[in-house]
Amino acid sequence: MTTVKIAPTLRTPREKLSAGRYATYAVLLLLALFAVGPMLLFAFNSLKTRSGIASNPLGLPTNPQWHNFVDAWQQANMGVGLRNSAVIVIATALGVCVIASCAAYALSRLRVPGSNGFIYYLLVTTALPIQLFLVPLFYMWTNLGLYDSLFGLIVIYWAIFSPFATLLIRSFMVGLPKEYEEAARLDGAGEWRVFTRVVLPMAWPGILTAALVAGLGAYNEFLLAVTFIQSSDKMPVSTALFSFQSGYTQDYTLISAGGMIMVIPVLIAFLLLQRRFIDGYTSSGMTG
Repeated sequence: MTTVKIAPTLRTPREKLSAGRYATYAVLLLLALFAVGPMLLFAFNSLKTRSGIASNPLGLPTNPQWHNFVDAWQQANMGVGLRNSAVIVIATALGVCVIASCAAYALSRLRVPGSNGFIYYLLVTTALPIQLFLVPLFYMWTNLGLYDSLFGLIVIYWAIFSPFATLLIRSFMVGLPKEYEEAARLDGAGEWRVFTRVVLPMAWPGILTAALVAGLGAYNEFLLAVTFIQSSDKMPVSTALFSFQSGYTQDYTLISAGGMIMVIPVLIAFLLLQRRFIDGYTSSGMTG
């Protein structure tokens, strides 16, 4: 009678891959909890009472207080702040797109003398902190009559966000095929027509990504807004929330509700445009 030896079972590559995938999912889940956890606690606190936060700051709200959002909206004047922020974000995004797209086209397609030095200059300017220029900029804006003006703040945002946007759009334009541009030139199109009718439609994902980066940066920016805007009717939502927090330091429920009102528009915009944002950012070649 012959005996049959059973070989020890070995893990297949598919099983090893599944184990590695589960470990990856576990790490991603922990990172997601680390990122979303503070936001959930912020949302829970916005629905509690003052005594509820004191007794259970990390738990769920037992009796949701939805009127906290109404009170925060009225007392913090969030409507005016959101309106001013919308004006700042739209104007900043449009201005940065115009400035950066024109500069990126010149650096990527035209033979500009010293273009490499200009690119290095943009890299250096993006690394410098704005605090270095705060005092002379404040003095200059006061003399020009741009202090306490939304337009003056928008011009500063153009200068801050345009260098990075230029590099982002340029890296996108470098990868575009030049055959369409050459065909347009053979048909008699000028440089401006080639730029607006041929290059811009193909570079639209990169331009949209630059607009989203500039818009979100302008919406969340605080230091320049609190420095150059003093009138309550011109404050963006970030400074309006800060003023409200300074006046109501004890009522954390209303502060949390006001913070949620500020976060919700950005969250909705990112959820709607996240695919375009990620695609444009990765296709530009600046992900590392």
